[in-house]
Amino acid sequence: MKKLMKAMSLALVVTMLCASVACKKSDKKETTKETEAETTVSETTAESETETTAEPTTEASSEETFAEGYPVELTDIYGQKAVIKAEPQRVVSCSPACTEIIFSLGQESKLVGRTNYCNYPEAAASIESIGDINAPDVEKIVSLNPDVVVADSIFPKEAYDKLTGLGVTVVILNEEKVVDGVYTKIENMGKILGATEEAAQVNAEMKAKIDNVQDALKDLKNHPSVYYVVGFGEGGDWTATGDTFINNIIELAGAENAAKSGSGWAYNVEDLVSQDPNIIIIPSWADGTFQTTAPYSDLTAVKEGHVIVLESTDMLDRQCARNADAVEMLAKLIFPECFEEEKAA
Repeated sequence: MKKLMKAMSLALVVTMLCASVACKKSDKKETTKETEAETTVSETTAESETETTAEPTTEASSEETFAEGYPVELTDIYGQKAVIKAEPQRVVSCSPACTEIIFSLGQESKLVGRTNYCNYPEAAASIESIGDINAPDVEKIVSLNPDVVVADSIFPKEAYDKLTGLGVTVVILNEEKVVDGVYTKIENMGKILGATEEAAQVNAEMKAKIDNVQDALKDLKNHPSVYYVVGFGEGGDWTATGDTFINNIIELAGAENAAKSGSGWAYNVEDLVSQDPNIIIIPSWADGTFQTTAPYSDLTAVKEGHVIVLESTDMLDRQCARNADAVEMLAKLIFPECFEEEKAA
């Protein structure tokens, strides 16, 4: 309105100038002045009209409107800000953990792509695959026309650069070092998908389950040391070191992590032998081989049969809603006596 008033005022000035010039046509000199004045007025008017029409267009473009709860802005591990402007309807998950979280929020209808390793829940198998976690098919992802791609920190930088370079919105939900980090991860996924209430409910259920475990273990006097086998042998010894969220799962289950002093998932076999943990947890694929391979065969836990074999380690390895189930599972396997009343009920 101010600019319109300014334009009208300027037009009035122009009219007055023209009238003044018209009164001075007495000679050639005056005519020349009139021509010059009219030219100046014409240029001034054109500039005023340009200003009046262009500026409102600029203002309109800057006043972008968003749906309730949006935009959502998240900074990824590369320091880049991802902006989700509206509720996504087509989502590609490049992480089994992200896929599980999407299902736990009841948002699986939005999933149009997942990795070969997204095997939980079983319904995930019906969703089109975009390849492996560490080698996703970028062309396939683009062909699915996603509104957003969600991934974990393991997502390859090369694929990230290609997708963002093509204008695809990629959100990497950072891996946290403690179980509490999963609450933030679930909360952020809820914000992205327009499911904040569902995310709050999932987090509340997780916390309640972990609280129940803590209550059952409250009278523990001893906390056995536990070593969780991720890899062993010629390929190196890999485990949940102190800087992983799995370390926190072990502690919440009432045990001590024998590899807590390590970092980056790597561990020295010499330190393992020196620690000689009370309990060894291994995945089913290692059952039999681990117990008969030196120097692991000499560990006290192996000799005394204190080896827990897990058919699936997904709820431990993936930072998702099932981490609470993992805490409960380990606590019951290590301290069955603390849950006898629950069994009786």
